[in-house]
Amino acid sequence: MRKRKLPGRALAVLAIAAFTAVIAVVSAQAGGTKDKTFYFIPKDTLNPYEVIADRGGKLALTETGDKQVVSSGTQDTAAAQQPSIQAAIQSGAAGIVIAANDPDGVCPALKQAMAKGMAVIAFDSDSNCRQLFINQADTETIGRSQIALLAKLMGYRGEFAILSAASTATNQNAWIKYMKLELQKPAYKNMKLVKIYYGNDNPAQSLQATESMLQAYPNLKGIESPTTVGISSAAQYLSHSKYKNKVVLTGLGLPSQMKQYVLNGTVKKFALWNPENLGYLAGYAVAAIANGDITGKVGEKFKAGKLGQYTIVHGPDGRPQVILGPPFVFDKSNVTKFKF
Repeated sequence: MRKRKLPGRALAVLAIAAFTAVIAVVSAQAGGTKDKTFYFIPKDTLNPYEVIADRGGKLALTETGDKQVVSSGTQDTAAAQQPSIQAAIQSGAAGIVIAANDPDGVCPALKQAMAKGMAVIAFDSDSNCRQLFINQADTETIGRSQIALLAKLMGYRGEFAILSAASTATNQNAWIKYMKLELQKPAYKNMKLVKIYYGNDNPAQSLQATESMLQAYPNLKGIESPTTVGISSAAQYLSHSKYKNKVVLTGLGLPSQMKQYVLNGTVKKFALWNPENLGYLAGYAVAAIANGDITGKVGEKFKAGKLGQYTIVHGPDGRPQVILGPPFVFDKSNVTKFKF
């Protein structure tokens, strides 16, 4: 039988199709394809701060052409985060961004993820098993600046307590470490930290902790709460109590939650960074690692969309981190200008 020859145009179409297929395969093997899926695992899914940070991650991944899945438990424990890590592994996700509730408790699962080639970074609260940490601000600066702010509001005199999140929260413990170091300076010789309370980033537990410290220490002059749930809960309690305008409250809070308490005089000043930007930066960082643009080593640079270029630096423990920027102080003059 005589073979039929294809016309020149048909041969050209086939050649182009074959070439396109080869390019697609090479691109996929190089990790250059879009539409990857990344799991964002916050401390819990109910914390407003975490919701805003995850939203920032989604904005970044939308810009990079990728997808986000937000998954976690409702309690601030490592056990509550384990199912989400396993779900990311089983789904074949390209990477994980986690705010660790325990620096070691999530390690076995995260090591399993990295062994499968997944990009793993921590943000907000660090893990001992990750490639990179996205830090809100320099850890030491946050801790020391919180005491400096509290001291000014207290007149550098009196007893105060700390209302933290979970006792295992990496970021909280790191900040508190530097708070204690700052207190050793002569300027704070008339201030005394009486006790650290833990509200577990739960509004009801934080309210109870606030009531407990005020009852246990009748001479308490200040409360420092480096957690958005803690400071808003403490402000809620103080605003309707006899302690309003008698006990100073400051810490790290969301302007949207703290505005009413600043305007009614319960809180004079507090600080924070933009959690949406934190999640946004984390989104670009995890995508950069997954795409092979960076490996997470100190000195590497990458672009983070509207935030510009960032450089990976050494963290306090020598491991690689990226710092979003310094905390910002909010008061009556500016708190209504911010929407997060």
